[in-house]
Amino acid sequence: QVQLVESGGGLVQPGGSLRLVCAASGRTLTNYAMGWFRQAEGKEREFVAAISRSSGATRYADSAKGRFTISRDNAKNMVYLQMNSLKPEDTAVYSCAARLDSLYSTPTSGYNSWGQGTQVTVSP
Repeated sequence: QVQLVESGGGLVQPGGSLRLVCAASGRTLTNYAMGWFRQAEGKEREFVAAISRSSGATRYADSAKGRFTISRDNAKNMVYLQMNSLKPEDTAVYSCAARLDSLYSTPTSGYNSWGQGTQVTVSP
């Protein structure tokens, strides 16, 4: 099973940017589609973005479209989430997830492995 570790979270002002990084070990990510999810305090975990195994397809939640970009570097076994124009409602714990398939999924149940998450706080 692949192990995932997220980094890059932190405190940022509204309108700012962060780049989250998901580093994988134990397995090569070339066999996995990847997703980013987030969970705000007191809320259910929700889909943010996903990318297919070959980077040929991506999908975003409506809340992320035009502001977030998911990408991957299979040679480095890493997945990224570039977040721009951040808003207070983006505050959450962000987790990456791996799916042993070529194509992504949006429900959380579609993923086999999860990282522990990294906190993103957007506040003045």
